[in-house]
Amino acid sequence: MLLSLAGKSQVVSDSTLVDGKKVITLSNIVLDNKLNVPAFIQKIKNDTSFYKAFRNLHIIGYTALNDIRMTDKKGQVIASLSSKTKQVRKDNCRSMETLEETTSGDIYTDDKQFNYYTASMYASLFFTKGSVCGEDNIVAGREFSTQGKSGLEKHKEQLKMLFFNPGKRINGIPFMSNKTAIYEDDMADRYDMSIDMDVYNKTSCYVFHQKVKPGHEDGVVVDEMTTWFNDSTMEVVARNYVLSYDAGVYDFKVSMEVQMTTFKGLTVPSLIKYNGNWKAVTKKRERGVFTATLYNFE
Repeated sequence: MLLSLAGKSQVVSDSTLVDGKKVITLSNIVLDNKLNVPAFIQKIKNDTSFYKAFRNLHIIGYTALNDIRMTDKKGQVIASLSSKTKQVRKDNCRSMETLEETTSGDIYTDDKQFNYYTASMYASLFFTKGSVCGEDNIVAGREFSTQGKSGLEKHKEQLKMLFFNPGKRINGIPFMSNKTAIYEDDMADRYDMSIDMDVYNKTSCYVFHQKVKPGHEDGVVVDEMTTWFNDSTMEVVARNYVLSYDAGVYDFKVSMEVQMTTFKGLTVPSLIKYNGNWKAVTKKRERGVFTATLYNFE
């Protein structure tokens, strides 16, 4: 019924396949397509298209609507930033123009630095200071690392690791490096997994969903993740995920939504939504919500 990698998978029912310790439920349409499930999972483990889509933003121009809101424990906004920015790419360099901006509360310090590391992380992803030259969109051999970083810069790097590599083993984050590797056998049996097919933004996709099993919430980082993969190219078309962890010295609960589009053959993010609650060592708790809408690619 299924094309599979010999010795590594076993069909245990008409709709269930076991691959190592991964138990995966398959929809009828996936069964009819005779998807090579172990090879599909391996592609997911090795996927770089999600990160590359963000790297592609370094080599093109675009306009962005930025909305950052910091809230108190009751959900009331205590600081915010709303802006419209334009990234200009010229002579192998990129720079950013702020076309509109309004702020409230203490989003900035007196010297106009961000007063919250959530906002600072957003700025490091989507705002450019001055002119940045000589960049490319190559992801091979490029890895995030906290080595040599401390304080706020280290926290921002850790956030980026979780942002770009959900589901992969991440080194450099104490107490939880192996807990992010949800496709490895020592973590996979904590999850219910399924594969279906659907159309997302007019693109035929494989939909891979995993959610932690009841009673296994402790000791995991990825609570739930759904990824839409273009069924022709296997590039990520969209991803929703929920991450959480409590290590005593720090804790977080983060939900993300990312939608992609294409521009001149490049996959790029068009909508990013974040809702996060973080408490890091030496920092007060932060509750932040941000939305980035990217358009007018050029």
